[in-house]
Amino acid sequence: MGRFIEAEDRTQSALFPERLDDWIAEDNPVRVVDAFVDGLDLDALGFDGAQAAATGRPGYHPATLLKIYIYGYLNRIQSSRRLEREAQRNLELIWLTGRLAPDFKTIADFRKDNGAGIRQVCREFVEISRGLDLFSEAIVAIDGSKFKAVNNRDKNFTQRKVKARIEQMEESIARYLDELDRADRQPDKVPEDRVEHLQEKIATVKAQMRELRRIDKQLQRAPDQQVSQTDPDARSMATSGRGTGVVGYNVQIAVDTKHHLIVAEEVTNEGHDRAQLARMAKRAKDAVGGDELTVLADRGYFTGEEILECTREGITPMVPKPLTSNSKAEGRFDKRDFRYDPQRDEYRCPAGERAVWRMTTIERGMTQHRYWPSACPDCPLKSECTPSPFRRITRWEHEEVLDAMQARLDRTPNTSRLRRQTVEHVFGTLKSWMGSTHFLTKTLPRVRTEVSLHVLAYNMKRFMSLLGIEGAMAILKN
Repeated sequence: MGRFIEAEDRTQSALFPERLDDWIAEDNPVRVVDAFVDGLDLDALGFDGAQAAATGRPGYHPATLLKIYIYGYLNRIQSSRRLEREAQRNLELIWLTGRLAPDFKTIADFRKDNGAGIRQVCREFVEISRGLDLFSEAIVAIDGSKFKAVNNRDKNFTQRKVKARIEQMEESIARYLDELDRADRQPDKVPEDRVEHLQEKIATVKAQMRELRRIDKQLQRAPDQQVSQTDPDARSMATSGRGTGVVGYNVQIAVDTKHHLIVAEEVTNEGHDRAQLARMAKRAKDAVGGDELTVLADRGYFTGEEILECTREGITPMVPKPLTSNSKAEGRFDKRDFRYDPQRDEYRCPAGERAVWRMTTIERGMTQHRYWPSACPDCPLKSECTPSPFRRITRWEHEEVLDAMQARLDRTPNTSRLRRQTVEHVFGTLKSWMGSTHFLTKTLPRVRTEVSLHVLAYNMKRFMSLLGIEGAMAILKN
């Protein structure tokens, strides 16, 4: 083999180190996992089996199984079967568990039965980060992304999908029956095997139609008119691409803009973000601590009630308003061209006329005031303003909160860029770690556990990157 590095002879006897610790370098990240878990009070965090039973066969301590899972998610090994194999051959895991090798069922049951405890561990790590003053800027970016569930799109049904499939099957049956009629009229041109095949297909399609009608009855009883057969909690959700969608979950995260640590996470099966802002902002404020918090979010979170609730909780929202009016698109003035005078409670239109208060209505539980000027019919700018006899302006009773937020956005034009740079990279990283099949478990509670493990792994990597292995070890051991 001259001039190549020579391999060891496999039959050569060797004296391996007597201590497992000799195989793991002092700056190996696995030591951070060990120090972190050893410092937790797992009984207080709600883990089953943290106190040994007086009778029965001894089980594994929750700390051992938690270390296995944290190590697995740090190294993109989420499957319980793969973790079982790694615990038997991976030196880092052998060191971490002290040569314990639980079977895959024990590993999987731990994740299934200790979801609440695992989520608490994720929050505990955020508490450690807060204690190091890593969230001193008190600014977080909130966003949501759709993650695929363990449910094929063909196994998710809505009334529209069921109706379309039934119509397709009826057309197929009609086509098969026409061919059978032709076989009756011209038996010499249609082989007997083909006739039997057509009859089998008709029977199969009729059975599928009966199943679809049964699913249609389920849909009528479902509160959101959706049924997912594999994962009952998964829902069909639209994604950013036109005409695209995914059957899955909406994962929400709040990310610190200074160090890009995830301070709060949540999983929902609602396909939109409109009702998520206040909940995520309050959770982020609790995690970050302090009396004030600035929250950055995109247009999908813009809802007046949510923004008002944030303001009342001492949270400063920064959410751009979506342009839903057709006026600007059609070349006419939109609401932003009308200036509000709070002293007189009236608007000034682009022509300089006063639009005064006329009436108050309640729409979807919100008090709305209506304004319009009297000069509209004779206004020279009417063609640029409205095709209706009068230009009506609607103002929510708490519109001043939205006006103040818009003024803040106008003063800080880089807000949207900061939000994108902060949170979108995190979602890209998480999805890359998860691979093509985002989740391995079914139902909302178990998916939330999986997301918490991914978030914990992400935060630990960021933590070690910021402080170094030695710095992280020193903090976690104190």
